[in-house]
Amino acid sequence: MMVTMSALKEKLEADLSAAMKGRDEVRTRTLRMVLTAVRTEEVSGKKARELTDAEVVTVLTREAKKRREAAEAFAGAGRDTQAEAERDESAVLADYLPAQLTDEELAALVAEAIAESGASGPRAIGQVMKIVNPKVAGRAEGSRVAAEVKRRLTG
Repeated sequence: MMVTMSALKEKLEADLSAAMKGRDEVRTRTLRMVLTAVRTEEVSGKKARELTDAEVVTVLTREAKKRREAAEAFAGAGRDTQAEAERDESAVLADYLPAQLTDEELAALVAEAIAESGASGPRAIGQVMKIVNPKVAGRAEGSRVAAEVKRRLTG
């Protein structure tokens, strides 16, 4: 049985190879790190498996969030060199992520999910999140989605 690799993972590996040849240190370091995270995810759980493109995007999103948070922490501590390095890595990761939703697009998806679920009041936040999260799929950070759902249901 031949297992095919996710197209996105293949692209990451090809780009890593190109970055190494081109001696692009930031891209090489970032792609190595993200491919390690993908491989770790593949062997976690009961049985090793290939990740789908959607699962690779989830890993990329998680890694990009780590970079953003680290950049903020370093900047807050006055460690500008490290903050800049984290921002550079974040920019590389952004090339592989789906375009982020605008506030208007996110608000429309949330309104749709609320209508679909018939939810009202803050108790229904979880119910609405279950509907809206698959529609957002890596195009907005979870905290942003949750804040919009909460705003709509408590407003």
